[in-house]
Amino acid sequence: QTISMHQSARFYTTAPLLAQNKMAEFEIKPLDELTDDSGSFADEFPGYSWKVAINDVESETLGSTAEDLKKIDIIVSFNQDEFTYDLRTYRFYSE
Repeated sequence: QTISMHQSARFYTTAPLLAQNKMAEFEIKPLDELTDDSGSFADEFPGYSWKVAINDVESETLGSTAEDLKKIDIIVSFNQDEFTYDLRTYRFYSE
């Protein structure tokens, strides 16, 4: 039980930092380079992987402004989805 608690605590300390780092990479990309993607954190953080999903925003309340918004979701997981952490942001892209 102690080992499990340690793994959980380590994940929920590390995952937000990894997710924020990955999010920063996607937030600076131009609109035409934003695509769904996935990968691992390689040798630096073995067992950790990430997925990003880029989606349009639909909102009657926001009207045409929603056409310039993108929803960016980052999921960091550990040990083949034994633990997962989600981070979401919205980015406004004006022409």
